[in-house]
Amino acid sequence: MAAAQAVEEMRSRVVLGEFGVRNVHTTDFPGNYSGYDDAWDQDHFEKNFRVDVVHMDENSLEFDMVGIDAAIANAFRRILLAEVPTMAVEKVLVYNNTSIVQDEILAHRLGLIPIHVDPRLFEYRNQGDEEGTEIDTLQFRLQVRCTRNPHAAKDSSDPSELYVNHKVYTRHMIWVPLGNQADLFPEGTIRPVHDDILIAQLRPGQEIDLLMHCVKGIGKDHAKFSPVATASYRLLPDITLLEPVEGDAAEELSRCFSPGVIEVQEVQGKKVARVANPRLDTFSREVFRHEKLKKVVRLARVRDHYIFSRWSPVSVESTGVLPPDVLVSEAIKVLMGKCRRFLDELEAVQMD
Repeated sequence: MAAAQAVEEMRSRVVLGEFGVRNVHTTDFPGNYSGYDDAWDQDHFEKNFRVDVVHMDENSLEFDMVGIDAAIANAFRRILLAEVPTMAVEKVLVYNNTSIVQDEILAHRLGLIPIHVDPRLFEYRNQGDEEGTEIDTLQFRLQVRCTRNPHAAKDSSDPSELYVNHKVYTRHMIWVPLGNQADLFPEGTIRPVHDDILIAQLRPGQEIDLLMHCVKGIGKDHAKFSPVATASYRLLPDITLLEPVEGDAAEELSRCFSPGVIEVQEVQGKKVARVANPRLDTFSREVFRHEKLKKVVRLARVRDHYIFSRWSPVSVESTGVLPPDVLVSEAIKVLMGKCRRFLDELEAVQMD
């Protein structure tokens, strides 16, 4: 019985000890364990795999992927970061720039501004095409000149009172439709995601006058095309109390974990610790600093339960270009396309 439990733990849990981590490698492949049939079975996969959406708002999404291998979860994360396309500034035509920001730095800053437009409505620009057309290019104009405010108080030292247009924001970027874009996209739909991103600061007489071309691309080519601010995951925590923890030890145990993980209840006049919500824990392993407590708790992670969560520095957080649920569906489509190409290549090799 103990041997069977040890094997099951090795197959399903990553165990965190005081000085190391055990069972970090996937071992449930065919023939590795006697009595287990780990051969791939589609019906078994469909029965056990699920996606649970825990929380979603305008810019972030928390969900669980259960019943898959780390390779698939990581592929999904990498696709979100690097292979879901967006539109970003690629070329900047500088007509006049007398600010203190050099042309190259200014162009780099403009490229990192997220553009609010659905990239699925555009095509990739052909290599070598310098001009672009309405089907593969968006055009923005930025023309700002700083002047003195004639109505400013003489004793004022506030630049906001002394000068007009002394700060250049993304709200100054004006969309210039190409071809029939004005008919396809209502006014105000194509714009920077945020209108208060500071681009540069000016003083009287300084001016920025330039034209921007936005094209479709992916984060693998340049980080400015990445549609997410972050996309990462962690394994679901699994915390087990090996024996009852009562009294002051219960209070001490609760302080060893993130708030909400360990709950202290009153049971027949005694304080008793129980695991309330292990999902909230970050596994600082603080409990191992206490000699009396480290032997009463087992810390582990569920091997096939991946959390794309907002409760720690891991989540799917959109830059605002597209809603996070759309980004997830687009990442799934990219992964499906990779699988189809692999199967096509495999069939071609077999035919040869």
